[in-house]
Amino acid sequence: MSTFKVPKSKQKTKKEPGIQSGDLVLVRLPNGEVKSVKVDKNLSVVIGKFGSFHADELIGQPYGLNYEIVDKKLKLLPPRTLEEFEDTDATNELINDGVFVQPLTVTEIQALKQSGVHASDIIKKQIEQHANYSLKTEYSKDKYKKRKEAKYSKTFSTIEPTLFNVCEYWWLKDQVRLRDLRIDSLSQMLNMGNVRPGGRHLAVDDASGVLVAGILERMGGEGKLITICHTDSPPPYPVVEQMNFDSSITDVLISLNWATAEEDYTPILPPSELPMEEVRSERQKNRLNKRKAISDLLSNTREELFAGEFDSLLISTEYDPFSIVERLSPYLAGSASIVVHSPYSQVVVELQAQMRHIPHYLCPTVTEAWTRKYQVLPGRTHPMMAMSGSGGFILQATKIYDDPTAEAALLQRKQKKRPKPSPEAQDASVVTELATVISESDSHADIEMRVD
Repeated sequence: MSTFKVPKSKQKTKKEPGIQSGDLVLVRLPNGEVKSVKVDKNLSVVIGKFGSFHADELIGQPYGLNYEIVDKKLKLLPPRTLEEFEDTDATNELINDGVFVQPLTVTEIQALKQSGVHASDIIKKQIEQHANYSLKTEYSKDKYKKRKEAKYSKTFSTIEPTLFNVCEYWWLKDQVRLRDLRIDSLSQMLNMGNVRPGGRHLAVDDASGVLVAGILERMGGEGKLITICHTDSPPPYPVVEQMNFDSSITDVLISLNWATAEEDYTPILPPSELPMEEVRSERQKNRLNKRKAISDLLSNTREELFAGEFDSLLISTEYDPFSIVERLSPYLAGSASIVVHSPYSQVVVELQAQMRHIPHYLCPTVTEAWTRKYQVLPGRTHPMMAMSGSGGFILQATKIYDDPTAEAALLQRKQKKRPKPSPEAQDASVVTELATVISESDSHADIEMRVD
C-alpha cells in the first residue's frame, strides 16, 4: 500500500506570520543549547531547570525576541548589542585560580536564589567578591560574565525555523540521523538537482526528512515532489515538521513505497464502493468515501510517476544507491540531474564506476563538501576550534537519451589536388637532388681524411 496524505482542502491557505498554536519552536538557552518546544493554547512549556511558562504568551509573537521567565510569566527583554572592548595592559599570567578566589560558597548562592534574588544581582555579588577579577583582561571578564549568566539566568530567545537553523539544530542533536547531510552539503544537492518552483522531482530520503524539507522550501508550493520510501505508513520526516510549513507548501508532497512504485504491482485495497442498499449508516458512508479518495489518490500518483519526465532525482539513503538509480532513472526526463549523497566515499566512488559503463549517464562526478565556521566578534574573529570533519560525499550525473542506432558522422576532408609538374621541372628537380647528394658525400669524405 502506498504512503501518502489526503489534502484536507484544495484551497491553499497562507499561514500567519509569527508563532502560532501547534508550532514547534526552537529556543536558545543562555548556555547556547538549542531546544525544541511545542506551543499549544492553554498549555505550559517546561524548559528544564530554567523553569516553565504559559504557551499562550508566545502565540502571535514574532521570532527572534529575548524573554526572561519570572514567576511562570514571560518578561520581554531588550535586544543585546555587541560591545567593543578596549585594549589594556592587563594579562592573565598573574591570576591564581585557587579555592579561596571566590569566597561566596555554593550554599550561600543557593540561599540567595531561594530568597528570590535576581540572577544579575547574584552575578554582581560574585564579581565583587572575586579576588582576581580586576586582574583579568576585558575579554576574560566578558567570558566570566557569560558563564555566570548561563548558570543562573532564566532567559531564552526564540529562533526562526529557517532551513539553516533547523538543519543546524538537528545536526548538533544527532548528525547520524541526518546521515552527515550538513547544511552546506544540502545546498549543493539542491543546486545540482536544479530544484526550483514549478519543478517535478523524485526523492529518496532516509535522512529524517532534511532533504525533503530543503526541496519543499525551494519549490514554494509549486510543482510536484514524489518521495519513495520503504514503509507502508506515511514516512516520518521530523525535520519537515520542525519547519512548520503551511498546507500550501506541503500539498505538493506525496509518497509511495517501493511496492506501489512497481508498474506490474496491483495494490490490495479495501472495497470503496457498495450498493446503496448495503450502506447502513452515515458513518459507513463517510468511511467508503474516504477509501475511495485514498484509492483515487494512489492511482493518480502511480500514473504520474509512470508518466515520467521528472526534472531530477535526489537520493540520501542507507541502501545501495545504484539499484535505486537504475529503478527510478527511466522516469527522468532528458538532461535531468541525478544527485546522490552518502557519508562514505566508497559508496559514491563505486556508484561512479558503475555509472561510467552505462551510456545514458553523462559525466558522473564525485565531490566532497567542506566548510569552515568562524567566530565573528569585535576583536575576536577567528575559525572555530571545534568543527565537523566532513559533510559527506556527493555524486552528480546527467541523464541523457541513448540511441543505440545512432552513428557518428565522419567528417571527410577533401584534399586539394596538386597540379602535375611539367617534364622540364621534373628534370630540374632530379638534377638538384643529385647535386645535393654529391655535395653531402664530398663533405663526409673530407671529414674522414682530416681525422686520419
